[in-house]
Amino acid sequence: MARIRDLRDYLRVLESLGDVEHIDRPVSAALEAAAITRRSTEQGRPAPLFDNVEGAPTGFRLLGAPGALASDPRHRLARVALSLGLAHDATAQDLVEHLAAVHKKAPVPPELISSDSAPCKQNILVGDDATLDRFPVPQIHPDDGGRYPNTWGIIVAQTPDGRWTNWSISRIMMIDDRHMTGLFLPQQHIGMIWAEWEKIGKPMPFAVVQGGDPGVPMIGGMPIPEGVDEGTFLGTLYGEPVEVVKCETNDLEVPAGAEVVIEGHVSITRDATEGPYAEFHGYALPETSPEPVYTIEAITYRDNPIWPISATGRPPDDSQIAPALGVSAEVLALLRHAGIPVTMAWLLVDTACHWMIITVPRAWRDRLPAATSTGLVHRIGELLSANRVGHMCPVTYVFDDDIDPSNTSDVLWALGTRIHPNLRQEHWPVPILPWYQCYTEEERHAGCGPIVVHDGLLAALEDGEARPATFDCLYSAELRERVLAAESR
Repeated sequence: MARIRDLRDYLRVLESLGDVEHIDRPVSAALEAAAITRRSTEQGRPAPLFDNVEGAPTGFRLLGAPGALASDPRHRLARVALSLGLAHDATAQDLVEHLAAVHKKAPVPPELISSDSAPCKQNILVGDDATLDRFPVPQIHPDDGGRYPNTWGIIVAQTPDGRWTNWSISRIMMIDDRHMTGLFLPQQHIGMIWAEWEKIGKPMPFAVVQGGDPGVPMIGGMPIPEGVDEGTFLGTLYGEPVEVVKCETNDLEVPAGAEVVIEGHVSITRDATEGPYAEFHGYALPETSPEPVYTIEAITYRDNPIWPISATGRPPDDSQIAPALGVSAEVLALLRHAGIPVTMAWLLVDTACHWMIITVPRAWRDRLPAATSTGLVHRIGELLSANRVGHMCPVTYVFDDDIDPSNTSDVLWALGTRIHPNLRQEHWPVPILPWYQCYTEEERHAGCGPIVVHDGLLAALEDGEARPATFDCLYSAELRERVLAAESR
């Protein structure tokens, strides 16, 4: 599969798969585009491309749900797979293995190109001309604190000493045509970098990137390890460098194929009220918080720009799928590095990324002859509780690998028949993010709560445990092959 380099190539491939729905009638960026996107996501329809945005300059478009599940029920992960350099028919297992393998490869850092050849430099606005009011910035939910320019773009930030450049997705709310605000949680990478600028008393340079290489927001929404640059991670994933270009008003480098780049500085004080906003957990809550202010100093953009939006809410949508993949791959790599024979790890999207499902080979006892199921699951819990990515898994279930973690029907069957109502589980207190609705209000505000790991492993076959009564488990290989051959005639 040839790598897709920008949003326009991505749309052409989606068009060829029948996964784009053109909306030609006039549509307002204030709620209507988001409502259509939300409806499209909930019904599993093609990604809506709004070709006629009310009040927008001619040629300006909005794209809804660029990273959501695809409309073809046979290949629901097609948008994600294509974004990350795989074929449209890649499975969840393919994607998680693809991402986990990056840890074993030689790093491929971004390649800096000249501004003359960067598509995002076709139009340059600086100073008083750099205003958001020339763009139809979308409002996503009726009760949101304002319009949200950033729902599916990345924030580029760098530590003051330049050792770490971070590309991350975090929501950003418009205050006026030159100012924005957004979340800077201390547990998030963007919050960690901002804290270093706050400490030295200098505003933090930023760039907010809309569109471009579809892998950029995917990786930006994943919890790759602290200190690892997303641009290098993505280039390593692709096996070739991501092209970047220098900003107009600071030294940050941004993806050259971006549709829109907003540049400026972030204040070191929390002088704005951000929110409320309906988040990935699927609830519209009335919560606000004091946050820093983004001051816009330049905007560059392509001719006829395409502005992507994610209408976050009840899963599955873009806001859960990218984190699910990232957490799954990091958990898989973490456990395998510790010598645990993990077949698959999958943060179940349907649970708004609250449940992690881990599977091990049915014959795991041959690999770990001294281990009991209790001991194995305890070790998994120890590793998750000691790692940031494990803190993103409030509930973990460990099953044998006759269960496909990405198949909700498989998972529900295993939950009902292999999980004891109150035994075979263990808890660890960990730092938590405030978004997880399974915790109490006190736990969310304190930033501390438990994760629990459940032992759903079957007893050893020699102990008389019944085999799963499925096509693959009950019948001989010869008979299965005969049945399958007959189906294909």
